[in-house]
Amino acid sequence: MIKRLFAATAVTVALTAGAAFAEIELKIATDSGDRDSPSGMAIANWAKAIEDGSNGEISVKVFYQNELGGQLEVFDLFVSGDIDLMLSWPSTSYDKRIGILNTPYMVTSWEEALAAYQPGGWANGVLNTVFNDIGLKYFGAWPEGFSGVATRGAYATDIAGAQNIKVRTPPLFPFPQILASMGYQTAAIDWGEVYTSIQTGVVDGDAGNVIYWDYEYFRDVLDYYVRTKHTFVTGNLLANLESYEALSPEHQKLIEDAAVTEMTARFASARAEDQHYVDLAVADGMEYFELTDAQLAPIVEKVRAEVWPQMEPDVGKEIMDLVRAQAK
Repeated sequence: MIKRLFAATAVTVALTAGAAFAEIELKIATDSGDRDSPSGMAIANWAKAIEDGSNGEISVKVFYQNELGGQLEVFDLFVSGDIDLMLSWPSTSYDKRIGILNTPYMVTSWEEALAAYQPGGWANGVLNTVFNDIGLKYFGAWPEGFSGVATRGAYATDIAGAQNIKVRTPPLFPFPQILASMGYQTAAIDWGEVYTSIQTGVVDGDAGNVIYWDYEYFRDVLDYYVRTKHTFVTGNLLANLESYEALSPEHQKLIEDAAVTEMTARFASARAEDQHYVDLAVADGMEYFELTDAQLAPIVEKVRAEVWPQMEPDVGKEIMDLVRAQAK
């Protein structure tokens, strides 16, 4: 909820160079990333753009990962209005339809992703409907990139080759189902146990992350990274709807424009950042494989046919029909 600073007359009037203005205070947070992380810098940039663009009428307090609690706690605060703006990776606990973000092979290129997630894009419209129903406004995506499968000892570039490889997946629907459809044996394992699980041979690798995470955290126990593109990993730029609608139209436009600017910049930087980590991984001896369209085609067809119907009870037939209509 927007925090307005009241004096006895219900409005705090601050005098600066002879001009009076009412100050609006907003809170912005992220559930993933400290102040020096890309996500931390993104919310700081968003906050600064709002402050600068409002000519001092809005001040923004910035809160980074764990400063207001854990991931679910912070999202609870956001939905209740104690936080006004957020860069979030929300769970489906509030609405299972948020799971559309994890739809496999919904998009398969950066260009498709930007077209879908930007204002006016079909995914943007769907997500705004979903988030509106829990009191939030969706501005756009904050992408990390396309996921892949990182392994040791063996790798697969097709369904048949994956049969004897066991990979860790996040313990969330539909990730195990996606990798099983791709031919892999799966084990749903929490993030904190991934390194030990690979090191001890419980699994042969990690599936579901952009290369940054596998390179940064597990490179000494991994040999290969295959870019399967089975999910497009992204955070979300959001506002508490009640807070947003309490603002003037000018301030609403300022906040949305600043969010879209941050989204557009992130699409460019994330792609370059992703390639940077590919180059680092290759330089450190990891073998990297980017699947061709021909290699991807049978995987995409099988996963869509098997996993999309499983998602329909949670996401809804109307949304999944739209996904099917838009899929290329």
